[in-house]
Amino acid sequence: MGKQIISTDDAPAAIGPYSQGTKVDGIVYASGQIPLDPKTMTLVEGGIKEQAKRVLDNLMAVLEAGGADHSTVVKTTCFLSDMNNFAAFNEVYGTYFLETPPARSCVEVSRLPKDVLVEVEAIACLK
Repeated sequence: MGKQIISTDDAPAAIGPYSQGTKVDGIVYASGQIPLDPKTMTLVEGGIKEQAKRVLDNLMAVLEAGGADHSTVVKTTCFLSDMNNFAAFNEVYGTYFLETPPARSCVEVSRLPKDVLVEVEAIACLK
């Protein structure tokens, strides 16, 4: 099976030389999602909880477009601009992966695109 590019209007368009995701050999690799509204391409207002929800909604849209979903995610990598937001982020994150939590790394980074508070990427199997 060759590499396929994943693209959906339900997640923000790529703002650089990358795709929303790729699919190869039954695996979906979803690019890191930030809290951009896919319709307006503007950042959502609010704090970490609002940003986390938008990020995870964007991520779910990319996964769905690629033939995966929350239950088939095997690994996420979560980037926070401030680890003090971990508990609030985790509260939102847990609602997306309550029954089938994937492996995860969560790290604090010095800066994220557009100075957002959170970015999440994922690797998933096809449904």
